[in-house]
Amino acid sequence: MSIPNRLSALRKIMEEKNVDAYIIPSADNHQSEYVGEYFKARKFISGFTGSAGTVVVTKEEAGLWTDGRYFIQAEAQLAGSGIELFKMGEEGVPSVDEFVVNHLSQNSVLGFDGRLMAAGEGLDLERQLKKKNVIIKCDEDLVDMVWEDRPALSEEKAFELNVKYAGETFESKINRIREVMKENNATMHVVTTLDEVAWIFNIRGNDVTYTPVVLAYAVITSDKTYLFIDENKLDEDVLSKFVKANVEIKPYNDIYEFVKNVDADERIMLDTERVNYSLYNNVPAQVNKIEIENPAVLMKAIKNETEVKNIKNAYIKDGIACTKFMYWLKNNVGKTKITELTASEELLKLRKQQEGFVDLSFETIAGYKEHAAMMHYAATEESDYEVKAEHMFLVDSGGHYYEGSTDITRTYILGEINDELKTHFTAVARGMMNLSMAKFLHGCRGYNLDILARGPMWDMGIDYKCGTGHGVGYMLSIHEGPAGFRWYIVPSKHETAPFEEGMVITNEPGIYVEGSHGIRIENQLVVKKAEKNLNGQFMEFDAITMSPIDLDGINPDLMTQREKYYLNNYHKNVYDTISPYLSDEEKDWLKEYTRAI
Repeated sequence: MSIPNRLSALRKIMEEKNVDAYIIPSADNHQSEYVGEYFKARKFISGFTGSAGTVVVTKEEAGLWTDGRYFIQAEAQLAGSGIELFKMGEEGVPSVDEFVVNHLSQNSVLGFDGRLMAAGEGLDLERQLKKKNVIIKCDEDLVDMVWEDRPALSEEKAFELNVKYAGETFESKINRIREVMKENNATMHVVTTLDEVAWIFNIRGNDVTYTPVVLAYAVITSDKTYLFIDENKLDEDVLSKFVKANVEIKPYNDIYEFVKNVDADERIMLDTERVNYSLYNNVPAQVNKIEIENPAVLMKAIKNETEVKNIKNAYIKDGIACTKFMYWLKNNVGKTKITELTASEELLKLRKQQEGFVDLSFETIAGYKEHAAMMHYAATEESDYEVKAEHMFLVDSGGHYYEGSTDITRTYILGEINDELKTHFTAVARGMMNLSMAKFLHGCRGYNLDILARGPMWDMGIDYKCGTGHGVGYMLSIHEGPAGFRWYIVPSKHETAPFEEGMVITNEPGIYVEGSHGIRIENQLVVKKAEKNLNGQFMEFDAITMSPIDLDGINPDLMTQREKYYLNNYHKNVYDTISPYLSDEEKDWLKEYTRAI
């Protein structure tokens, strides 16, 4: 069924149900950024494959809202669909809420699947639509009535993440959460976010591609813990540990009836940005709701000593794979046929050779020439470019290891490039290094430091339409709150927390010129304490990514002495760390590509 036909079928259902506008988010029942195949309703109805976006369908119009990472991709994928692209954050472009409020008339009906909408978003819509007396219908999934061959919910098995990797038992984590509950006078805490459930219980799964989580909810009380999960996903060893710790297993979807039947005197702690609208509305009105950010959000973002040590080991393994890949690419391009897809396969093969590798941490972004201008481009059989001994090739990739999750971007120079491209490349590298070198007082947030990365680009009147960096989970979601780098605040991103020791953040500025090229260079940073004095506690970053930055793209004349010193030290560290794992030929080559400039 074509996209226009799917829209027509949905509108027919909307007419039968007396729905005037229908919202289709990208999320699943847990407000995940990346979702399993069953939950890809927005992709089904629009044809847009990016990870972020919302579709709104009315009787006459349809629109898709997405952010700057996907403008070029969405424009291409929506062509001929009858769906208009709304570029979020651009001047004069209404938000989803503004569009919905403006397009609904008095006493009309708005529909959406309440499980796919965060409670906070649903409550905001309620308030905005109250003056128009709009009725909200959130109890039906209308896309499901159109989607005939919808995939089934995942039945993949879960597995335990051993404490030698996690660094803390699940019992300890639950007790820490109970301390926060006591501080807030709460008797019950509802956890619905998949990465938080996985982190709390030290389990991982395969229910979402590239994100090792398992479909589950949790409820924690002062003396009892409930895990809502398909019991068949858990092996006997994990089940016995849960029984000993007084964790009761209940069927996955029973959470909705469970919260309906809580006692009136309960005080439930929940996060309206993470619990879904349907679940929130199932809590009896007389029950006191304590609406704060889930404590696990910050707890899992601050990695413990074991996790930090393991993550650094993961980056050595990843660095070996990525450095071997760069050697392979530089020595084979123009001699044997390489395409975006075969290059991705080669990099995966090299990662698989590393002990403890589990899976990719996201779909590899391998963009040659102008494809790299699409920030989240993913090659297909139809779009696959041959990579030749000219221009530039951007590869953004990562892996899940038992020691942690990795995310690295390198842009490779494959032949002579002109002065403009070299200037752009050098500016991106300088921005990445300037942010890496930051020393700052405790309490600073991403928007205090983002200018360090963007500065070299802004000096040229250039910007990139995305954040500079995001938190990274420990063998969990590659995008993790609550801290990140961005010069302005996007409330829905949950990335404005102060930097704390143990957080792991990406640093990935870039330049993207539609139809020409894209450049991104990314290292991961661990936040650590520096000196403490009368002025306060200073903080700094430790760059843990171990792979060369392509010196063929660097113009040293555009760099400061401080930047050169940093790059030379970084490259010395890369050589000293990675060279013991290379062949003699690879070592000689790496020596050249980590030389002092």
